[in-house]
Amino acid sequence: MPEPGRAGNVADVTSRGEDTAAVGVPAGPLGIIAGTGFYALDALEEVQEQQVGTAYGTAHLTRGRWHGLPVAFLTRHGAGHSVPPHLVNYRANIAALRDIGVGDVLAVNVVGGIDPTLRPGDLVLLDDFLDFTKNRPTTLFDGSGPQGVVHVDVTDAYHPALRAELLAAATGAGITLRDGGVYACFEGPRFESPAEIRMAGLLGGHVAGMTGIPEATLAVEAGIRYAAVSLVVNPAAGLSSEPITMDEVDRVLRESSQRVIRLLDAVIAARAGQVP
Repeated sequence: MPEPGRAGNVADVTSRGEDTAAVGVPAGPLGIIAGTGFYALDALEEVQEQQVGTAYGTAHLTRGRWHGLPVAFLTRHGAGHSVPPHLVNYRANIAALRDIGVGDVLAVNVVGGIDPTLRPGDLVLLDDFLDFTKNRPTTLFDGSGPQGVVHVDVTDAYHPALRAELLAAATGAGITLRDGGVYACFEGPRFESPAEIRMAGLLGGHVAGMTGIPEATLAVEAGIRYAAVSLVVNPAAGLSSEPITMDEVDRVLRESSQRVIRLLDAVIAARAGQVP
């Protein structure tokens, strides 16, 4: 028989930002996580670099203000894209954001398009995921801590209130943002095979990437509201006669990354207007 509060119990994990729709902006900094092509945020003022130690390792954060609001920025791959996707310390990153008081995270993922209607440069607001990763630590709870074995509900891993906030900001800024998409996460660092993409498509995947999971589910475990925007930079493997190259990825990033920054700017500007 399981011990009370241990194996077999569903966690009482409540997002620390759960009441923000009623009371306004969370008191803590807004977390922003981004990957390929997003290594700094030029809009940040009063910038400070911070190393945050956690039980899972150390995370490097860039702290600053955007429209006067506190922001904590984390680039998954490190300076100069030195950390491959399968070696990103997702647990340390999420634990560090939690420990400095982040209640909301807006994430950006650079992806390949599985849905044939998606084109390079399109933005997709995620609402679900498929996990095809293999070797990553996937939980903050290994059963050895005081919480015991913890099971979390990830039905709304991409938080509905944050998704609505992003959609409203996109509309206000005149940015086309596709509402809804399933993120198929693969281990990397290699690109997927055509057969893997066909499989993901049959299972309902719209975009393919390497970094969205376990980041989203760890945020749920940490009690952080999380939403993610995917920037499509190429058709996924087998959906184009052209090979996937980093040169092409970089070209689309140069042409499209500023729309992602404009979207983040619109969200933060709207939040700044809510602060007394």
